[in-house]
Amino acid sequence: MSSPLAVEVRALSKTYEVHERPPGLAAALRSVFRRKYKTIHAVSDLSFTVEPGERVGFLGPNGAGKTTTLKMLAGLLHPTAGEARIAGYVPRRREAAFLKSITLVMGQKQQLLWDLPPADTFTMNRAIYEVSDADFAETLGELTELLDLGAIMKKPTRQLSLGERMKCELAAALLHRPQLLFLDEPTIGLDVAMQLTVREFIRQYNERRGATVLLTSHYMDDVASLCPRVVVIDQGRLRYDGDLPSLVRSIQPDKRVALRFSGSADREAVARAGTIVDFDAAHAVIQIPRVDLREAVGHLLGLSFVADLTIEDPPLEEVMRELFSASKPAEADADAGTQADSA
Repeated sequence: MSSPLAVEVRALSKTYEVHERPPGLAAALRSVFRRKYKTIHAVSDLSFTVEPGERVGFLGPNGAGKTTTLKMLAGLLHPTAGEARIAGYVPRRREAAFLKSITLVMGQKQQLLWDLPPADTFTMNRAIYEVSDADFAETLGELTELLDLGAIMKKPTRQLSLGERMKCELAAALLHRPQLLFLDEPTIGLDVAMQLTVREFIRQYNERRGATVLLTSHYMDDVASLCPRVVVIDQGRLRYDGDLPSLVRSIQPDKRVALRFSGSADREAVARAGTIVDFDAAHAVIQIPRVDLREAVGHLLGLSFVADLTIEDPPLEEVMRELFSASKPAEADADAGTQADSA
């Protein structure tokens, strides 16, 4: 008998009734007796599946319904319609075996006890998840090595930097060895070096444990380095499900060529190869249709002032901006649904 899917989402929907009123005292008094509500569709008829062990980027603009979806998959919210199954479990039932198989890490929220060292939170989580002493010692040792926790576990949480706290948050969330990780902006606010550390840790945990990862992030480097596959939603609906290179090609089929100059550059000569995106005395970036790439590169390499040349895809941030450019009018409504989540 085959193992169940790690994530199975079928026609999942979540709506909210949001109170609306104009500003002012009179409107506030009227709302005591008569309220006007607006229906917000945070998630609408969403369907996708994730195989065990996959690393999947879950993308969308602000207010697209990503956090709402993760909360439904974790059992924190009940769907208005549709269904979800996590490794065969129904999340809203919150069965003990289900809770021990997942973890939800949110970059803007913390579970560490503020005035106590992270080691105390680790001990508390060991008791909550009924982890044996032997398994706790083994797992904590592995996480300490992977995350380089060392002495920071013994400092009060309030004395730790943001990056140190995030490393301890990840350790606390993984002490029970979950097989499915819901990671909502795990690198938000971290510096570049700490982002690299967290990404490498997630990759190693996935490879060592065979754990499934569903990751949301507005840092496209997180997605590009960790997720071979992306699921994109917009206004609560599925927009794309597939590999990242195919998404890039479908939105911006052209290539970018970055040039570094060794002498005085001729702008007109460079422009004959394609559309100039950026140009100064030291370097340039030009956009070239893929079908013209070979001929354009040959032309550029023949220019005496070109010292170096690299071929790249357009930046992921630009691709995503173009993909969601038509969704801005709906963001306010979706944001209202996200705010209702937090209430």
